[in-house]
Amino acid sequence: MATILEEGHSISALEVHLGFWVRRVSNSVSDSFIRSLKDQQASAAEWVLLRELYERGKATPKTMAEVLGMTRGAISKIVDKLEAKGWISIKGTPLDGRVQVLSLTRSGRRVVPVMARIADQNDERFFRCLTANERDVLRKLLVKLAECNQIRNVPVE
Repeated sequence: MATILEEGHSISALEVHLGFWVRRVSNSVSDSFIRSLKDQQASAAEWVLLRELYERGKATPKTMAEVLGMTRGAISKIVDKLEAKGWISIKGTPLDGRVQVLSLTRSGRRVVPVMARIADQNDERFFRCLTANERDVLRKLLVKLAECNQIRNVPVE
């Protein structure tokens, strides 16, 4: 990777930057996944919330906002879309009707495995050139970078 000299300063080539390669791969992986989700009439943000709710069973919008590193307003918009699609239900708690609890509907529980297969196929398509060990190392390195830089928000778009 060549450096360019300009007025006595060396400028590193774009390709030497790890961020360039991470972004290049990330954009392609994400764009492909988002296009695949369109067949399900879903967005990446909806998938992330559905998947997390599938794991938890029930959660409040506040909890989902904290877990996903999103604002309550952003969660509210996603929740409204998912409720309109019939994938989640929203109920007040018996003790305080103002506190909303989200849960998957039957339809929502059926769509999550379909979307999970899409996510798995997308990963396989992009990372098939890596061995299982290389995938594990890459995952560990990315987790380490996220922890080191205190990156807690979940990518949704």
